[in-house]
Formats: sequence, structure tokens, C-alpha cells
Amino acid sequence: MSETCVAFAGHTCVASGHLSDVAREVKTLLDATPAATVIILDARTSEPIEVDLRGTPEEVVARLTAASQEPSAAAEPAPAQDQCRTPGRPRLGVVAREVTLLPRHWEWLNEQPGGASVTLRKLVEEARRSTAGEVRVRRARENCYRFMNTVAGNEPGFEEALRALYAGDRAPFAALTEGWPPDVRDHARRLAADSFGDLIPQSRSGS
Repeated sequence: MSETCVAFAGHTCVASGHLSDVAREVKTLLDATPAATVIILDARTSEPIEVDLRGTPEEVVARLTAASQEPSAAAEPAPAQDQCRTPGRPRLGVVAREVTLLPRHWEWLNEQPGGASVTLRKLVEEARRSTAGEVRVRRARENCYRFMNTVAGNEPGFEEALRALYAGDRAPFAALTEGWPPDVRDHARRLAADSFGDLIPQSRSGS
């Protein structure tokens, strides 16, 4: 997805894109229709995004822009001694944390080429590669569930669609969501795509 967030008013997607653009559109909508109920969600994770919508659309965007420009700890410059390092082994960006293992685990690690730290990093990278597909599927299901639970909880076949999602049953999921409001259906299908290995085709009606 290229957008960073989406906004839904009921079953209608009223805005999608970067947060500042979506917030502006949502604020304009609410000014014109105060009774509307709009939620803003992260387009990938479906987590709700809280936005201060007080004031004019320009003031809303200005607050978001100012907040995004606030310095964070990660952006702080490195200490002077790190900026002028002496020649030697380059820093790898590693983080030191405690690891608790049994004595036989430490013994085995210390016998490996490069020692315990190098071996642990290799093992972690190998595990990340081997489980990348499983992680992608799990996250897709969680993100889709979060969206469906928030926006589509009252849609017909909701529980059955959830079961199909978690079972990895592509065809039933497509069939069960076909009659849902188009914006809800299509966004749920985009979020669920990685659960099935490929994209679910859009509605044959073209709606």
C-alpha cells in the first residue's frame, strides 16, 4: 500500500494517503457534516490514529507537521567521542542485552567460529529468513482482523469470513465478503492478500 492511513465514515472510505492529507480531508468533512463519525486507521496495521481536529484544517495540519518535526532520541547526534573514532573495527550498530542460556548452550556457542555473538547473530538471521513467510501471513491476518472487527463487525458472514481468513481459505473469504460495502470489502481484501499468497480479485461488478 502506498497510503499511510485511511479514514472511514461508516462503510465509506472518505480519504487515504499521508496522515496530514487525510486529516485535512476529515476535518473538512466534519466541518460540513458535524454529525458524521469518522475513524482514521493505519493503512497497514489497522491501528487507530488519534488526531487533534480542533481549529481549522490548516491548524490541524500545522500541528501534525510540527509534531513530525520534533527531535527524537534516535535522531540525536552521537557523542563527540563517537564522531571521531580511532581506526579499528567499525561499529556494527549492535545492542548489548542479557541472554540467559544453559551451560551446554554457552559451551557450544563458544566453540563456534567467531564466538557466541557472531554465531547468535547468524542463527537469528537464518531464523528470520526461514520464518519470514509465516510472519507475513500472521501479520496480514492480524491486521485484517483488526480492520474487520472495527468496521465490518455487523456485516453478514463476518464470523465465517474471519474463520476463512485464519484458515487461509481464499475462495470462501472472497465469497463471504463479496456482498459487503465496496470500500470495506476491497480494503479487507487488500489487507488479507498475504494470508492467501496472492491478491483476491476485485468484485466482478466493478463496484
